[in-house]
Amino acid sequence: MPVIRTLIKTEQDGGISFGNYELEEKTKRSDFEFEGNVYKVKTFSGITRLERNELFVYESVPGTAVTGLRYTEDGMEFTVEGRNDAQITVEGEPGAVYTIYLNGKECGEQKASLGGKLSFSVELGAAKTADVKIRKA
Repeated sequence: MPVIRTLIKTEQDGGISFGNYELEEKTKRSDFEFEGNVYKVKTFSGITRLERNELFVYESVPGTAVTGLRYTEDGMEFTVEGRNDAQITVEGEPGAVYTIYLNGKECGEQKASLGGKLSFSVELGAAKTADVKIRKA
């Protein structure tokens, strides 16, 4: 799975892909329109952040590349790639409980903060990629 050289793009399956952890300097792309929403991505080796309509969607430290981000009726799913393990924070419904799956394995339930954020770590290690599914419990 390569980094996203254009910083953000749409996929044939209806998802979006974004992020480039190989960049040494923070780079951003604004005003990317997809399905009636406007996206903005900021990315480099230290952090990757995605906003939709000026609201938080995704952030990773250090930077990552995400492919196939799709919303489902009860959550979201995507594949993440990076050089190192990453701390990921995604949007959720304030106070809702979600089940997080990494590479098909259930990793437990987590309650979103009052601000609607869910945070979890992803071990990328030698594989460098992880499939993430987040489902409302």
